[in-house]
Amino acid sequence: MYKFSKLFIKNILFALIFITALAGITFLLLSSYINQQTLAQQKKIQTISQQFVANDTLVQELATKLAVIMHAGTDYQTLMIRSNSQIYVSYQNNQPHVINSLLAKRKTISIENLNIQVQYQLNFINIINFLTKLFICIIALSIIFVFISARLNYKLQFTIFRIISKQISNELSKINDSDFITKEDSHEKLLNIPALEEGIAEIKSMMTTQFKNTTNLEIKAHVDSLTGIENRNRFVQFYENQIIQDSPLKFGVILITRCSELQTINQVHGYNSGDNYIIKIADIIKSTLATRPTGKLFRLNSSDFATILPNEQLKEAEHYASELTLKFNDYQQTSELDSIAFTGLVYFDKSKPLGELLALADTGVSVAQTQKSNSWYAQKDIDILTDNSSNFGSQNWRHEIDSVIDARRVTLLLQPIQPTGRNNRVYSEVLARFLNANDDMLPTATFIAMAEKLDKITEVDRLIIETVIKEITTKNMLESNYGINISPRSINDEHFMIWLERKLLREPNASPRLVFEISELGMQQNIKTAKRVVDMLHRVGSRVTIERFGVGLTSFKFFRGLTPDYIKMDSSYTRDIDDDKNNQYFLRLMVDLAHRLGISVLAESVESQEEKHTLEKLFIDGCQGYYIGKPTKL
Repeated sequence: MYKFSKLFIKNILFALIFITALAGITFLLLSSYINQQTLAQQKKIQTISQQFVANDTLVQELATKLAVIMHAGTDYQTLMIRSNSQIYVSYQNNQPHVINSLLAKRKTISIENLNIQVQYQLNFINIINFLTKLFICIIALSIIFVFISARLNYKLQFTIFRIISKQISNELSKINDSDFITKEDSHEKLLNIPALEEGIAEIKSMMTTQFKNTTNLEIKAHVDSLTGIENRNRFVQFYENQIIQDSPLKFGVILITRCSELQTINQVHGYNSGDNYIIKIADIIKSTLATRPTGKLFRLNSSDFATILPNEQLKEAEHYASELTLKFNDYQQTSELDSIAFTGLVYFDKSKPLGELLALADTGVSVAQTQKSNSWYAQKDIDILTDNSSNFGSQNWRHEIDSVIDARRVTLLLQPIQPTGRNNRVYSEVLARFLNANDDMLPTATFIAMAEKLDKITEVDRLIIETVIKEITTKNMLESNYGINISPRSINDEHFMIWLERKLLREPNASPRLVFEISELGMQQNIKTAKRVVDMLHRVGSRVTIERFGVGLTSFKFFRGLTPDYIKMDSSYTRDIDDDKNNQYFLRLMVDLAHRLGISVLAESVESQEEKHTLEKLFIDGCQGYYIGKPTKL
């Protein structure tokens, strides 16, 4: 009976939805019909009235004739014909209807030539009553149909259930009637019942699928897809469960290893090369960790790995860090990179919160980056007690940046841009590399990032510009053109721009050979300032390139007023351009628009013959990348 009730209620709900929808549609159609009839009646009254006016009919006679004609073909709820305060005809139906009053609004028509007003409200009570009776019949029939349908469904399910039950009972009775079946044979035959076999197989399949789905979700939530190493979620979980909770793991060392060249590789070589770089570092750490079976490795984010060495003292962990450095150095010699990775170490016990430990290890990485390539630095516990421990990494970098600027320890590399046509004027881009006091290369991306953070970037830009001008003038290299990057903060610094203009005016031979590269996002920060910068550089004879073009949302919108000399497309558009039809279409459009404005278009991160050939077909003016030419010393 319970199942029948559920079926009945379910069918009733479907019927109610259907009836409600039907009632809504009918209501809308009825409303439309009433409006049409009302407007038609209005036109009819006006037409008849004009005929009476033309015949000079008296007002009293007109009102009477008009009432007779109007009543002839139409039923009214109310009708009144009057002139000023005098009423000639008045009629009202004594059976008002709510729905009729709601849908059929009262209308008033003025016949100006005769000073007569006709006020009426049409009567649709008969149609409304008919529809009401019809809906009552539909509802009654629906309830009867729902009851019959539910009853039939209930009987059908009951019959099917009875047949299945009978079949199972027959199979079981056959087994029980056999006198020669052992307990094991009985179990085996029970499993050989077709219906049971299918049911068990289906249950097993469902359990297997569910287990696979659960396993896949577990992997996605806790394992890095690129390296197969457990991720930050598992790292936090491991620390909370194995270190903070009561366990044999009492103390140890956490190491943060930062892949310092990831950003540069992604921009210059492409994301595939960046992925290979990360995989290689993961393999190096795993091979080094193989001698410490209890050690655990995690990937915290795109560039950071975390290693936990349980129950090891800091001295032992420092030997492990030294092994990492040696292997990173070997990798660096074969990869032609400025550095590979830097490591920060911090000792922990159960009393140390994880956030504080990660901050200390991160500080250790920052300090290590100011030392020789691929080095490590152990952040001691006692540093926690000092006031400046949290800023130790920044202070170290501030000192290192000031030292580089004061000692002018910068070396310059040139990466050529190859023209795609004989008449295309291009240049070579200057790449700056910074050295510490031991003449070891500092990680470029980190150096620039810290210079931005510590408000030293304008001084770094001055150092680079002065060094480039000095090099090309003293070495008599004024036959070629050279591109120099300027940070967005520098172009928005009024004092820097005054210095730059005076510097270029004092170097009339070098200025025409310089092309200043400014990022699109940097130009968009302040359009008026950007225009003044471009105008100033053109005034002193230099040229301007908008690099990383296409990253912003406005792109060509404001370049008609800026008029740069070059735009350099962002590497995301040129990478694998030979296989990407969408980027090919976008680049072709950009080239057409740029050439109409007299702007040359360059492509960076060109890494294959196929990419270069495709870009040439798209009429790119110049290509840059490791396939075209690697950076060489100036």
